[in-house]
Amino acid sequence: MPPVPGKYQLYERLIADLEAAGASYRLLEHPAEGRTELVSGMRGHPVAHAAKCLIVMVKIGKKQTRYVLAVVPGDARLDLSAVKTLLGGTYVSFASTDKAEELAGSVSGTVLPVSYDQRLQLVADPTLLQAPELFFNAARLDRSVAVRTADWIALARPQLADIISR
Repeated sequence: MPPVPGKYQLYERLIADLEAAGASYRLLEHPAEGRTELVSGMRGHPVAHAAKCLIVMVKIGKKQTRYVLAVVPGDARLDLSAVKTLLGGTYVSFASTDKAEELAGSVSGTVLPVSYDQRLQLVADPTLLQAPELFFNAARLDRSVAVRTADWIALARPQLADIISR
């Protein structure tokens, strides 16, 4: 796990940001779980309304590496080649667990759909906008946030691009 002072520092930052933005959200407690399909059932919503967050490494030539926080509906598959094309990359893969956790500031399964690291470009698939409310683990395995989709867009300001397999 990345060195983060305070066990729930990122969680507290997210809640403070939601409050400061006047976002319409609610907190959901559940057994510790990070797998989208399972935690969606615990939270009681369609898997498509989960914001699944994946960290991708994109090589641009031989010397430049960029990282993307890709957010897709919970029932969708990320199209890595679409992310590569979007960034003009020459190679793409999922980031290593260590690198993903460092950039996200939280453990796998709890990655937020908000980038708090300037090295992490946030890209979301526009199909997420079809859900009135999005659900995601709140930098904790035992607590989730349900937030109005429009409020998440206003807070996170993702780049919207077609990045799922169809």
